Amino acid sequence: MSASKVKVSIPFDSLVETVSKLSLENKYQLWQLLEEQIAEQDATVRAEIQEARDAYQSGDYLTIQDYASKYHKKS
Repeated sequence: MSASKVKVSIPFDSLVETVSKLSLENKYQLWQLLEEQIAEQDATVRAEIQEARDAYQSGDYLTIQDYASKYHKKS
């Protein structure tokens, strides 16, 4: 048995209304899915994500505590 595909056109306003009714957990899941799809489709975003991952892997990052401490000392 083969799977059939059905195209559905949902008005954007209806989509927004439906998303607003999702649980917080489902909103986070949708957010992650959208971020992944945007990153896959946008070469600049893909490059920025890879750059951030590379920096993290090499230890080239500040924790929020380190950043706050450093910024606080300059004030």
